[in-house]
Amino acid sequence: MPIYEYRCEDCGHEFEVIQRFSDEPISVCEGCGKEKAKRLISQTSFVLKGSGWYATDYGRKGANKEKETRSESSSPPAPCAASGSCDAGSCPKAAGA
Repeated sequence: MPIYEYRCEDCGHEFEVIQRFSDEPISVCEGCGKEKAKRLISQTSFVLKGSGWYATDYGRKGANKEKETRSESSSPPAPCAASGSCDAGSCPKAAGA
């Protein structure tokens, strides 16, 4: 639920209230109790971060082509010295040798 900011036109008291979009705006000031509270329009603190957003991913042309080129050009794992069929990092024969 969004947080709305209010200010009393009579006493100047500012306060925040968590409300649903469908709730009616509050008119009674929490400070003085008079019906002079008005909803303020304020900046949002909502920020999109990380990958997957336009500013970081979709705006770069050719990014997918670069990834494909890198994966195609990577060499296959080196053969195991003991058996000649697996890479040295996962071969049990190479670890024991």
